[in-house]
Amino acid sequence: MKLAHYDQGKLSISKANMHYGKKAPDVSHILPSIRERGVIVPLIVRPVEGGEPDQGEIVAGARRWTANAIVLDEGVDHGPLPCAVMEPGDDAAAIEASLLENFARRDADEVTEWHTFTRLVKEGRTVEQIGQTFGMTNLQVRQVLALGNLLPRVRSLYSQKAIDVPTIRHLTLASKARQKEWLALYGDPEQYAPTGSQLKAWLFGGQSIPTTVAIFDLAAYPGRITTDLFGEDGYFEDPDLFWTEQNRAVAALRDRYLEDGWNAVEVKDVGDYFHSYDHEKTPKDRGGRVYISVTGRGEVNVHEGWLTGKEARRARADAARAAQTEEDRAAARAGRPETTSSLQAYIDLHRHAAVRAVMADHPGVAFRLMVAHAVTSAGLWTVKVEDQRARNEAVTESVETSAAETRFDARRREALALLKRSPDDPTVILGGYYNDEEDAAAVFARLLALTDAEVMTVAAVVMGESLAAGGEAVEAVGAYLKPDMAELWTADDVFFDLIRDREVANAMLKDVGGKPVADGNVTEKVRTQLGIIRDHLAGTGDRPKVEGWTPKWLAFPPAAYAGRPFPTLDSHKAVQPLLRRVRRPAVPAPAEPASAPDTPDFAIAA
Repeated sequence: MKLAHYDQGKLSISKANMHYGKKAPDVSHILPSIRERGVIVPLIVRPVEGGEPDQGEIVAGARRWTANAIVLDEGVDHGPLPCAVMEPGDDAAAIEASLLENFARRDADEVTEWHTFTRLVKEGRTVEQIGQTFGMTNLQVRQVLALGNLLPRVRSLYSQKAIDVPTIRHLTLASKARQKEWLALYGDPEQYAPTGSQLKAWLFGGQSIPTTVAIFDLAAYPGRITTDLFGEDGYFEDPDLFWTEQNRAVAALRDRYLEDGWNAVEVKDVGDYFHSYDHEKTPKDRGGRVYISVTGRGEVNVHEGWLTGKEARRARADAARAAQTEEDRAAARAGRPETTSSLQAYIDLHRHAAVRAVMADHPGVAFRLMVAHAVTSAGLWTVKVEDQRARNEAVTESVETSAAETRFDARRREALALLKRSPDDPTVILGGYYNDEEDAAAVFARLLALTDAEVMTVAAVVMGESLAAGGEAVEAVGAYLKPDMAELWTADDVFFDLIRDREVANAMLKDVGGKPVADGNVTEKVRTQLGIIRDHLAGTGDRPKVEGWTPKWLAFPPAAYAGRPFPTLDSHKAVQPLLRRVRRPAVPAPAEPASAPDTPDFAIAA
């Protein structure tokens, strides 16, 4: 075996590992230690067959690897993981190593190790010899010995776990005089002693830029670099000089891409991230460009072969237009959806809000839908809350402030009151809110004290909370209960801002203002036609006021404006055969929770 360090993302669990194929192991017992000190005990790994040289698969140490991933997500990075590397191919030895590793653990105290290693060095042992004796890499041994350059008081605080690994690591960058200044702050209850990343900023007097982000030759750098005593992290003492050298290197990188034949290279402003979801992957020979982004701490990222979505669509259209016949172009128009993804999310979420608002008044329907969810789920039924969020934050806010959501929230508060919970709780009993036997028993006992009608009220709210937006279930309930969208929805700025299609805008204008108005404005811009619609709805601009208008997209049943693909209409058509033998309640008005009937509020025709 040899010892090496691997990055977290370059490791995966081997099939020979005891934990392969199982759910993530419980790491609660080691998480505090790894959060504070990082992974100390080397993982046992072997090279990935046919993989890159720096990739490895974990034979033993899945718990430490899993815990380190959690700590990384929390923003704490202790660096690459120490690993003992096996020879590839021996599955039997790998399985034995995994079994043995689960019976032998090591919990090291670095300060105690420092005392021991210091004595060995005085007796003539080298770093390499110490590493071989204790099963550690040379880097790990140097890290322990580096503690000797810290003041005894600092080492004592670290040994007592009063300061964490990032803090001790940054203190190794400080002179003994600077360490004394920090200890004076630490010992003064009226002063603040910086720790972690704040300590690094305190030491450098502002911005700290690691040497790892530089894309220029560090050997030729004219300024000074400070390196911690662990020998891993280096920082530029002069941020302005760093940016001068980094910008020159970025400019040279841009020029190399242009010389290599790329159509264009765009260097983004510092801190302006490249968002791939706003772009499409496009090769060099089709006009793709290179984007170079630079983070606020100097890290450079190159994104090769991209165009903005609009540019990519235009390029495809230009390439195809010459070869298209009129018949081809008509077919392409027919296949183009009439709603954008954001507009479709707006429609789905508002229809969802309306359905669950009405369903909360019909607990019999909600209860049966809940049972259907439970019966058709695989394995144990997991209830999750529909968070009603879209990528476009304006759509999310529109739904949150709608009349439908306000009405449903009132029902939710009634259910929370029945369960004797705070009206400010975000959910009733959803999303793992009660995740252990004690909480579940308390809720069960409370439900036993409620009448059937009150339980049905709670069930209706629970079903509304866990009903997924944009699916056939929403369309089935909506087709049955027929929510009055004129009562539950109001045309807002978000809705009109999402409409970009001229054909749709003209069809909608015809729906609101009539055919003569629509025909008279058929060549106008989309914004102009939508402005006329808004005038009709508000009764402004000398337009007759239109009351209670609901877009065809949001109505129950829904309809399309341009006859093009419309997912909501497809879902509605899919559920229609299932509801033909079902008749709606004789009295559709919502019942109050206190007097809700215990019998179903629907009937099947003979």
